[in-house]
Amino acid sequence: MTSLRFIGNNNGKIQNINFQNSKSFHLVINNCVAVDISGVHVTAPEDSPNTDGIHISGSSHVHVTNCQISGGDDCVSIGDSTTDISIEGVTCGPGHGISVGSLGKYARETGVTGVHVKNCVLTGTTNGVRIKTWNGSPALKASNFTFEDITMNKVSFPIIIAKATCGSKPSAVQISDIIYQNIKGTSFTTLAVNLICSSGDPCQGVQLNNIDLTYQDAGQKVASMCQNVKPTVNEGAESTFNNNIVFISTMLRLNL
Repeated sequence: MTSLRFIGNNNGKIQNINFQNSKSFHLVINNCVAVDISGVHVTAPEDSPNTDGIHISGSSHVHVTNCQISGGDDCVSIGDSTTDISIEGVTCGPGHGISVGSLGKYARETGVTGVHVKNCVLTGTTNGVRIKTWNGSPALKASNFTFEDITMNKVSFPIIIAKATCGSKPSAVQISDIIYQNIKGTSFTTLAVNLICSSGDPCQGVQLNNIDLTYQDAGQKVASMCQNVKPTVNEGAESTFNNNIVFISTMLRLNL
């Protein structure tokens, strides 16, 4: 059961609310326009399933700022049919990170465009910033996302695009124009960047700018993997592609 849900509200403000141990999602924004969320604190056990902190779907012009979220699922999750979503100054962990998706699970879903995640800190989360889709999805577009100025502290998979493994048909979610910029910190695993896109609709226009991620323990390298995507690596770094795996050079400070 969701603790607090807003449906069809316009021009609203949600401020300075504390949530603890919801049975399901803590705060849900559905079919709303122009909602500002700030000062929300969420606390739930790390092993509590489906306890998303803030979930946004079917909404536009929603802005989340200066929130502290810890739980057993996504700190902030962005569902289908959303436009112009900004997330800034969020402290996340434990949990599953900040996610767009899952997208494409249901036939009537529409796309997501205009997501901006900035100045966030993630600590001990399963994922950092994630885009996730379902196999066999309807044709959707997920585009114009920017993830920037983000600090990762022992995050298992700091940068991830993931497709679900259920079903035999590839995902038809078209992911394009994604920027990862100024992301730094430590990875809990050796796979710091994992971009697994759909064979049916490969990712387009993915940029990696100034990524500075190292393994949690000094002396071991981290890697990045790409499938059905060829990202643009800036800051003068060179990239080597082999069998759909990319290892980005140390000029990106991935400590390879």
